[in-house]
Amino acid sequence: MKKFSFALLLVLPFLICGCREKSGALQQKARVIPGLVALWDFGGKDYLTAKGNSGLTLETVPGIEAPVLIREGPLSGQSLHYDGGEYLRIPNHKTGALDLHGGQVSVVAWIRWRSGQTGFVGGMWDESTEGGKRQYGLFVSLPYYNGKDNVCGHVSKTGKPTPPFPYSIDYSASSQTVPDGEWCMVGFTYDGKYIRSYLNGVFEAREPELIDHTTGFEGYPDGLVQSKNPYYFPDGLGSNGSDFTLGAVLVGGRPGNFYRGDIGGFAVYDRAISDAEMASLSL
Repeated sequence: MKKFSFALLLVLPFLICGCREKSGALQQKARVIPGLVALWDFGGKDYLTAKGNSGLTLETVPGIEAPVLIREGPLSGQSLHYDGGEYLRIPNHKTGALDLHGGQVSVVAWIRWRSGQTGFVGGMWDESTEGGKRQYGLFVSLPYYNGKDNVCGHVSKTGKPTPPFPYSIDYSASSQTVPDGEWCMVGFTYDGKYIRSYLNGVFEAREPELIDHTTGFEGYPDGLVQSKNPYYFPDGLGSNGSDFTLGAVLVGGRPGNFYRGDIGGFAVYDRAISDAEMASLSL
């Protein structure tokens, strides 16, 4: 036992150093991709302030628990831990460059998700205020319209549900399943025409399929058939006045779709980054 412990002590510094080097390299890759608006790696004293030129700072919400900072993570060695009742926000009047109406967007996050329910990772998304102020949002598992346990990239023009359906249907959903309790990279891009969802830097197309809960609506007596990845949405991003939130959205006048697990990094770009750029950000 003593020999094993001594050997471990000799090897441990090299393992820690290797992890730090890998984390630093990944963070640097995220920062040099053109179009970066904000990158949170949750490292350092001001861990809620985005890296880069944005100066954007996540804020706690009165009456709501804040996620706990833990000493583990793929970008900085630190992450935010969510138990399913916490979230952070940037009020709409402070969102600045995060408001990407009329343009393109890419969202990337490094997460360790606890499965079992829909989880909102982050974005400009509000499902309740004045009928909705949605713009873009990254979710894990949106089962109602064929996105169960998938990476889901959601966008909106009007901020409201998609007629004639009762909810917003306009999201891509990865063909891959997000693993439970494992670190992975999730993300999506929107180029003004198509939404594409990625898991661990890989895009996999889905064949057209019948979308659940769409049968019997006006214009769709037999239901809607479409591909969920890529998802065709030529309408663009609207300017709808939502807050930027991390870990939950407003649903029915109160926070909902709480994320459970860890978020080790979150990045927003003002363009649809390429497949190669997305792959370079994988763990």
